Amino acid sequence: MIAADTSSIIGYLKNEPDERVARLAGALDNQTLWLPPPVVAELRSGAASHALLDKLLNDAPMLALADGFWDRAGRARRKLLAKRLKARMVDALIAQCCIDADVPLLTLDSDFRHFADHCGLRLA
Repeated sequence: MIAADTSSIIGYLKNEPDERVARLAGALDNQTLWLPPPVVAELRSGAASHALLDKLLNDAPMLALADGFWDRAGRARRKLLAKRLKARMVDALIAQCCIDADVPLLTLDSDFRHFADHCGLRLA
């Protein structure tokens, strides 16, 4: 079981030659891909209708938000900002979904390294 962020799904849709995109394709084939809810919202709000994207979003299950999610996400982001590290709000939400579910995140976005280094996020 792995989760994917928006950058990796966009890479998949663009058929980018990257081993992480190949891992995402494998997770789709094996039905082991889960999506953090903020990723679904980002993709639905930013992308024009695309048959492959629609299928992916309809087929992949979403990670559940655990009790206390919003508080933990805010605290994780505050921790990184206090260290003067980049921590976008949506990244904090995506990272916290994965941390709570103990699911590694597949991403093409290097900003998640801060959540891995300081907040317990596992990167796939």
